[in-house]
Amino acid sequence: MSSLQVLQLQATPSSCAAHVSSKRHHFEALGTCSSMALLKQHHSRLIKLGLSTDNDSMGRLIKFCTTSENGDFDYALHVFDTLPHPDAFIYNTIIRGYLQRQQPAHCIIFYLQMLQHSVVPNKFTFPCLIRACCLGNAVEEGAQIHAHIFKFGFATDVFCLNNLIHMFVNFQALEKARRIFDKMPSRDVVSWTTLMSGYAQLGLVDEAIKIFELMPKKNSVSWNAIIAAYVQSNRFHEAFALFNRMRDEKVPLDKYVVASMLSACTGLGALEQGKWIHGYIQNNGIELDTKLATTIIDMYCKCGSLDKAYETFKGLSCKGISSWNCMIGGFAIHGKGKAAIELLKEMEKEAVAPDNITFLNILSACAHSGLVEEGRHYFQYMTEVYGIEHRMEHYGCMVDLLGRAGLLDEAKRLIDRMPMSPDVSVLGALFGACRIYRNIELGEQVGKRVIELEPENSGRYVLLANLYADAGRWEDVANVRRTMNERSVKKVPGFSVIELKGVVSEFIAGGTSHPETKEIYAKVDEMLGCIRSVGYVPQTEGGVNDLIEEEGDNPSYYHSEKLAIALGLLKTRSGETFRITKNLRVCRDCHQASKLISKVFNREIIVRDRNRFHHFKDGECSCKDYW
Repeated sequence: MSSLQVLQLQATPSSCAAHVSSKRHHFEALGTCSSMALLKQHHSRLIKLGLSTDNDSMGRLIKFCTTSENGDFDYALHVFDTLPHPDAFIYNTIIRGYLQRQQPAHCIIFYLQMLQHSVVPNKFTFPCLIRACCLGNAVEEGAQIHAHIFKFGFATDVFCLNNLIHMFVNFQALEKARRIFDKMPSRDVVSWTTLMSGYAQLGLVDEAIKIFELMPKKNSVSWNAIIAAYVQSNRFHEAFALFNRMRDEKVPLDKYVVASMLSACTGLGALEQGKWIHGYIQNNGIELDTKLATTIIDMYCKCGSLDKAYETFKGLSCKGISSWNCMIGGFAIHGKGKAAIELLKEMEKEAVAPDNITFLNILSACAHSGLVEEGRHYFQYMTEVYGIEHRMEHYGCMVDLLGRAGLLDEAKRLIDRMPMSPDVSVLGALFGACRIYRNIELGEQVGKRVIELEPENSGRYVLLANLYADAGRWEDVANVRRTMNERSVKKVPGFSVIELKGVVSEFIAGGTSHPETKEIYAKVDEMLGCIRSVGYVPQTEGGVNDLIEEEGDNPSYYHSEKLAIALGLLKTRSGETFRITKNLRVCRDCHQASKLISKVFNREIIVRDRNRFHHFKDGECSCKDYW
């Protein structure tokens, strides 16, 4: 269509109507395009109709190119370059396209071009620019965008201001985020939730909960944000309290809330609560994606219900690699090394390629089960068959495996051959093995090195002191204590958690806060008296009672684990099972006592300590005293 024909169409009403109808027809045709080939055909027709510089037509075409699965962003840029006067909608579309392609710098460049051509931005321009600043960590540009929002009259636009709050939270500039929030003429639930999440992400959970309580209206995102903050801060009891309040207020539970609460169950070892949440997911149609499925499996593994974890795993219609890795890791921490290896073989049969995490879990399984030959095999297998390079963690597992087996010289040679300098976890594995096998010379050498690498970790000093105590070097024990005091190193308080009939109780050594304290201590005295009759002799960690990892001012018979066991005996019957979670490694005395208690009182006691699970039954432990 020539320019003269266009002018003639504009001159007569009937012709104008026909022209508008033709435009509408091609708008509709653009909406039905299923491929770039069809779109390019329509573009050719628009060019013939003289609509190739029409912003409405070209804007729709550019939007298709940038947002459709079958789009072509380069073609969108080509079309853009042909437009003499692109409007704000078209600029916004291109900026959004660059953002979707993770090219934040180009978003800013296009915005500058927009301003240079005197195109006034609208409220849809700024959210994409703000996200681009976040993506590119462009703090200076973000401050300028902030100024432009006010300059162009959007100082009261909630959508723009919410994005600004998000940007300053992302920049960890909470004071600026709070200032914008406080000056907003009106706020919605997104405003409140964004600010609250910012405080939570920076670990200021108490500030976050204050904002949460002030919110006039809360949605599921708000509830999940604060629950997730509690979980990430290991404040599991408070997460449960908020979760129960959420249920009381009839707030629907979505997959994000249940995932956070499953993590809380994992942290506390709250199996019954975890089962309830799993049932809720099944009964309320919550989508069981790979991530959520893995969280459920992890919960069952770490709450001591390995059978239920495996049942859930086998029931998955589609297993992602994270699910395989989680289940193999579950077998590992329960000391089921051979089961972990069999699952790896099944994984390979189903053509799922293992990754570095798979082999980390396999090596860990071998270490916890004493499978030395298998560990050596898979350490080589991962590189020779799959080309996966050994990482620091793989070396740490191998040193742990060899050290636990008493092969200290081989473990030391492996460390010396490492292509990188060993970190504290690798050296710590050898250090622990030196304590087990009382290799004082090597242990002292490695122990001092570990302490210098991790001077704030009280457990390292404890281990070295106990190593000296084993050798009767009491002056060196005193020197370790003196060094701890000089460096103000505090021992980590030991605690144990037990869940019985959905009620979670937490104990510290010598603690008296439980409402049934009197009955619990009476039961401790009774159970210790009973196991003494079958050969129990209290043990100490090398005679250094004030340096063992439990609360040092309390004798070993009032360790937190024994208090939890006493409550378990009070609340269960003969033949039943109860589970305990500890934040520290089980000490020798509690380990020996737990074995005998399981036999005398006919209970299965499942204990998760810092390193692994112990299943005490009939006077034996699943770890075979190998921990």
